[in-house]
Amino acid sequence: MSKEKNILKRYFIVLAVFFTVAVLIVYKLFVIQFVEGDKYEDLVQSTVYRTFTIEPNRGNIYDSKMNLLATSVTKYEIRFDPVSVSVADFKKYLKPLSDGLADIFHPSSNTYQTRFKKARQHNSRYVFIAKNLDYSAYMRVKNLPMFSLGAYKGGFIAEQSTVREYPLGKVGKRTVGYKNVGLEGAFDDYLQGEKGQRLKQKISKGQWKPISDINQIEPVDGLDVVSTIDVNIQDITHHALLKQLEAFEADHGTAIVMETKTGEIKAIANLGMSKKFGKYYEKRNYAVYETHEPGSTFKLMSLVAALEDKVIDTSTVVDTENGRMKYFDRVVTDSRIGGYGKISAARALELSSNTAFAKMIYEGYKDKPEQFSNRLKMMGLDEKIGLQIQGEGQPHIPHPDDSNWYGTTLPWMSFGYGVSQTALQTLTFYNAIANNGMLVKPKFIKTIRDRNRILESYNEAIISGSVCSKETAKQVREILKNTVERGTANGIYNENFSMSGKTGTCQTEYWKESGKYISSFAGYFPADEPKYSAIVVIHKPNPQIGYYGSKVAAPVFKSIAKKIYSDTPLVDEVQQAQFASLQDIDDGKYNEIAQKYKTIMPNLVGMPAMDAISILENNGLNVKLFGEGKVVKQSISAGKKIKSKTQINLILG
Repeated sequence: MSKEKNILKRYFIVLAVFFTVAVLIVYKLFVIQFVEGDKYEDLVQSTVYRTFTIEPNRGNIYDSKMNLLATSVTKYEIRFDPVSVSVADFKKYLKPLSDGLADIFHPSSNTYQTRFKKARQHNSRYVFIAKNLDYSAYMRVKNLPMFSLGAYKGGFIAEQSTVREYPLGKVGKRTVGYKNVGLEGAFDDYLQGEKGQRLKQKISKGQWKPISDINQIEPVDGLDVVSTIDVNIQDITHHALLKQLEAFEADHGTAIVMETKTGEIKAIANLGMSKKFGKYYEKRNYAVYETHEPGSTFKLMSLVAALEDKVIDTSTVVDTENGRMKYFDRVVTDSRIGGYGKISAARALELSSNTAFAKMIYEGYKDKPEQFSNRLKMMGLDEKIGLQIQGEGQPHIPHPDDSNWYGTTLPWMSFGYGVSQTALQTLTFYNAIANNGMLVKPKFIKTIRDRNRILESYNEAIISGSVCSKETAKQVREILKNTVERGTANGIYNENFSMSGKTGTCQTEYWKESGKYISSFAGYFPADEPKYSAIVVIHKPNPQIGYYGSKVAAPVFKSIAKKIYSDTPLVDEVQQAQFASLQDIDDGKYNEIAQKYKTIMPNLVGMPAMDAISILENNGLNVKLFGEGKVVKQSISAGKKIKSKTQINLILG
């Protein structure tokens, strides 16, 4: 009896367990169906339907003449699903497809046939064919036998992506930039456009089919940016810098060309050595971000400050003694053994005498060193320019209130040690001197466009005050001209075109080891009517080959200036053709000049009508006259570039 009770008890226990489980299952089904139904429905939907982001086409970047610097290009990757193709179609089209692929790509037809048969046999549904195809190549592959049947019948799989391409290659690529660097980064808000959205349905492993959806959002393409860069000047600058870096086995360097009046950056080259590959490439934007001690190019700033504060004038005589002067526990030396004797302040800049500048600045400011620092700061040398592109380095001007100010700080500042500037900041100051003291802000962008419609324009020059008086600027401009003609830069003097500027040589990383230098040259051209300013800075040239700025950096400046002269004649006779009137030179000479340089509009005001017609027709222009007498007005201003068959109207009176 006891045994039967135990069996019955176990039976009820099992029955109770089953009943409990059944109740829990019913409860769970109830919860899933009525309480959490929406949650699980969304989960199922998410595995079948998904919203995909549609990337917009990024805007283009152009140079100042609308040559393409950067553009977005659609690329295609092609794969093949041989499993989805029917037996009959696979057998019928295998060879024609393979033959077509062999004509386009390198593998033979037999190779393709073998690969596709194996893939079908092993149920492989994602066979790689090719990648980075442009649209024309993509369409050619898509229309091959079998692939032309489409994704489901023909197994054709195409994945589309947008890539950024740079038609100029590595030339200027660092300026154009990427991500958060250069023009790409600075104007990303304009270039990036607006992303779109599209709903797709999953149809098989790894494949999604777009479906119609009223909530679909189409992408909006980015806007175009027209930069100030001139492709021709950029190419000249890049190759001139590269040649010198290779010749002197330097670590890296930068060269910048700026249009004097507007501040437009026409070229900016930044090249660094790749230790892995042993070649130079656009490594970092040294011109914008890298601060360094400028060395002797800073003597111009010191001289301007001293002239403005009237502690010296250009004729002040300084005794360089024997080319060695001791200040506290340090000695200043000149590159010339024995020094330069007694020289004027002007000649001190021409010869780049360290001892002369140390003595002038120390004697002039030793009782009031803060005045020198403050004057340099008033000239804007301790502030960032505030560029249109990101990453500008922070300049530094020491001040007596600094904790590390020392007795030798003042004299060493005079020739560019202890201070720090970027190459572009130094160039901006030299450009201001070329502009009679007016500080023009450098710029990289001309316009923002929506295709052909201009949305924003940056054509106006931005004047940021002055660095000095016109009188001081006039004085130092004459000295900078003489520096090329008879000073440290006389090695680049050329009687056919004029240049002004200052060499710079300074030690770098001297706190680690000796024997490392920075060679530089900053200036502008032509000397009297500056059109371009430029700077060249070369870091760590091989000292056994050469390291002085006059030997390493100045020839790069000359090469750039000479080639720009060749492309855009700026010699004196062309300036005559641009600005002189008939009273200044005789008819024969004027016609000779106009005939030689047919791309430049001469000044016709004051000329008899027949003389003006003769010149213009020799230049291939169409002329219309209004009135009688001499020319009082011309529809194309003097100095403008002209093309053959252009029409010009002359008002006579």
